[in-house]
Amino acid sequence: MIDFEKLQTQLGIQIKDEEVYSRAFIHRSYVNENPSIENDNERLEFLGDAVLELVVTEELFNKYPNKPEGELTALRSALVRGKTLAKVSLELGLGEYLLLSKGEENSGGREKSYILANLCEAFIGAIYLDQGYTEAERFIKENILTHLDEIVENALHVDPKTFFQEMAQEHDGVTPEYKLISDSGPDHSKSFVMGVYIAEELIAEGEGTSKQKAEIDAARNGLDVKGWEPK
Repeated sequence: MIDFEKLQTQLGIQIKDEEVYSRAFIHRSYVNENPSIENDNERLEFLGDAVLELVVTEELFNKYPNKPEGELTALRSALVRGKTLAKVSLELGLGEYLLLSKGEENSGGREKSYILANLCEAFIGAIYLDQGYTEAERFIKENILTHLDEIVENALHVDPKTFFQEMAQEHDGVTPEYKLISDSGPDHSKSFVMGVYIAEELIAEGEGTSKQKAEIDAARNGLDVKGWEPK
């Protein structure tokens, strides 16, 4: 049962339709265990993703009138990527309201980055349906766009795979390789762990809902391990 009074206080919003927010917290695994529940949060996630992209795109377009399209795209990707959204969900305590299957709960689903990232998008979708674009925009600006300065300052929008490859070739004279370490979950909701290797040495691991996303996460973590930073 969701404590809507607490949720409203945490987020500074006035909830009109409790049902739509309840749906935002229903993970697919919970529906599989509870056939009487018809809808999970994936449709809201789809909607929230679109609203998030529009708000972030408009903000970047207005904030950086002289930046080329490629750099704006990179900045947007850094803001809406799973790691950023998962961090927002953690900061707001959204994970405590998640409805998960017993198996997902026992495997630490409440702390999994991709589940928390999807939850953040679903919650944005719920705000949009309940209160409209303006309130969804306010939520995004107050909780997600606040990470923009950190991203710019630390060059987190630089493509990590490309940069990791350039640095590996410069420092070690080899091209890094990515290998699958493990995968888990049903076919419709898989999670992958990929490792990035330099000359057969495992440098770092990364997780994602696709091998490509996991490789990007591994490259980003590899940059941290190596201490390689964009000039």
